[in-house]
Amino acid sequence: MQLNEIKEKPKSGCYIYGIYLEGAKWDNSTKMIGDPMPKELYSDLPIMHLVPMENRITPDTGIYMAPLYKVVSRRGTLSTTGHSTNFVMFLELPTSLL
Repeated sequence: MQLNEIKEKPKSGCYIYGIYLEGAKWDNSTKMIGDPMPKELYSDLPIMHLVPMENRITPDTGIYMAPLYKVVSRRGTLSTTGHSTNFVMFLELPTSLL
């Protein structure tokens, strides 16, 4: 799905875009993250549809918990959670590399 194809908001959740991976790439054919191309530091993620779920159990395998930050530098003061104030959340990205 491309950004210009979205004509209305989803019934639940939200779409997010403009996120990229550092040191990995999204593989559209496998729908997983994988090793980046040589000399490629950053790679775009596709548009994602986030749907909140109560009491969801996170899978133990096949998922990389990718930290999502507001800015590239990841700098910020530590909050009471122990994360940088630039930290937003973890994205669960499927992978076969683990």
